[in-house]
Amino acid sequence: MRSRRGWPTSSGGPSVSRSATPPLGGRVDRQSADHEGLLLLLVDFDALTGSLRFTGREASSVPIVSDNPLRLRNLFTLGPAATDPWVSLRCGLGIFLPLLALILLHRLDLAVFAIFAAFTNVYGRVPGHTDRLLAQLKVGGTFWAMMLAAWLSSRYLLDYSSDRGLWLLVSLTAVVSGLMTAWAAFLRIRPAGSLFHIFCFATIAAHPVTAPLGDGMFVASATIGFALLLGQAGRLWNRHRTPWTVTTPVPLSAVERREAWLSTALHVVAVMTAGAIAIAITPQIGAGHRYWALVAAVVPLVGHTTRHRIARGIHRILGTTMGLAVLAVIMWWGPPTWMVVLLMGAAQYGTELLVNRNYFFAQTFVTPMALLGSALGKPLTPALLYDRITETLIGATVGMTAVVLLSRAQKRMERRRTGT
Repeated sequence: MRSRRGWPTSSGGPSVSRSATPPLGGRVDRQSADHEGLLLLLVDFDALTGSLRFTGREASSVPIVSDNPLRLRNLFTLGPAATDPWVSLRCGLGIFLPLLALILLHRLDLAVFAIFAAFTNVYGRVPGHTDRLLAQLKVGGTFWAMMLAAWLSSRYLLDYSSDRGLWLLVSLTAVVSGLMTAWAAFLRIRPAGSLFHIFCFATIAAHPVTAPLGDGMFVASATIGFALLLGQAGRLWNRHRTPWTVTTPVPLSAVERREAWLSTALHVVAVMTAGAIAIAITPQIGAGHRYWALVAAVVPLVGHTTRHRIARGIHRILGTTMGLAVLAVIMWWGPPTWMVVLLMGAAQYGTELLVNRNYFFAQTFVTPMALLGSALGKPLTPALLYDRITETLIGATVGMTAVVLLSRAQKRMERRRTGT
């Protein structure tokens, strides 16, 4: 049996869209977009690969409430509520409980492995329990591999005392971005793209590792396993249990494959460009954490149209600013470590609750969560806030510029093709 959205449906289970949208820069019919839950195309990540329309995190974070998403009122407009509110709870618990265990074990030096392994929960929006398990197994395996590669790169490849080491880090992150963008596109992984993976790799590889490899990978494995259990928790209740059936993915069409490769190339170029600019100018302005620019660069590569992608980049900058204001209050408060971990879990819950509805609001939660995690067990300083907004401005600007240039290039090619 096929649902009205085009996917085969299992008994009692919701369906997931496999329909295609126009190529990069194309528009989506308004009524169709409303029917699909106001979806936004994800070229990368999160959040979720150019011509594909997905549900889940890659759903709208810049709600389609008008033809112009750059209007100020749209900054404060929420998209439709999520159909599965339990995803947010699983994500919050998935990061809070592993970090709480590390506090009790006095092993906060391993926190970074738990934090990135907990991203496996973000990929738990797949409706059927079996499909969800398979998706999270694939994604959890890639996060495990990213952490291993980052640890090995930090220990054996990267020289942190020279520009050569910085360029190598940027190059490796660009390779990761390209590989994971293509991997997610061809396997139809949701959220699509490489945002979480480059964040994972670059954060660990950007600093000399001190944690033992075996301990770190054990924590990563345990946290991924816990995420898999959380994803299957609904089986405990008959009303939420879904059949043990596997949905066969629809192969990519020729257009989708072409758009996937274009998206991959765009991610590599954006990461390399943001890295080059960060290396060149951040020493002059006294900023650090250059890898944050690499992460921010892929954020604007999202949306139905160029305007929607630019809006997402602006949301990233403004949401980061608001999130830093929240973090400043937390710094003034000075909560104990266990309370910081609780706040991180709450922030992750809020992020997943809002990321598909309004990216600006979601960033208000993402920013303090990310910075609290990066400084867990260490004092937070104003320099961290300055680094975050500076590198975000660099990366988001690069991403938005890439989007505009791509749009213009596509228009020129279309005019040549039609002879107009």
